[in-house]
Amino acid sequence: MCLLMADYTKLNLKRDVEDMAPKFQLSPGLESRFARKPLELEKSGFSYYKIAPDFRTPFGHRHGEQEEVYVVVSGSARLKLDEETVELEQWDTVRIPGPTMRCLQGGPEGAEVLAFGAPNTDNKDAEMVPGWWSD
Repeated sequence: MCLLMADYTKLNLKRDVEDMAPKFQLSPGLESRFARKPLELEKSGFSYYKIAPDFRTPFGHRHGEQEEVYVVVSGSARLKLDEETVELEQWDTVRIPGPTMRCLQGGPEGAEVLAFGAPNTDNKDAEMVPGWWSD
């Protein structure tokens, strides 16, 4: 008799995944938890962001290949996509093609955002542009 064991990874985003924002001097305005490695993801990426009210990430970014999906799970946010700014509220979901430049800003009450990306490029296709979104 062959007994198969389920292969999965369970973790708590807030307890088990390190907040990387302090390492890059982005807190207290931003909390960033990148769960790709802790979840042992092979073909995708997954991140959690908590953005303070009116805080804007100080850089835009794009990917060569990786497509991303952002889901606002609480609060509201503004998302700049190339030259267009999109208002987001709770449960709004946005698909962003890899080459599209993007940047997030928390709304008046801040926001919590989940981000999914595929394929897993191990961050090798990301281009970061400091100060990209300026008024």
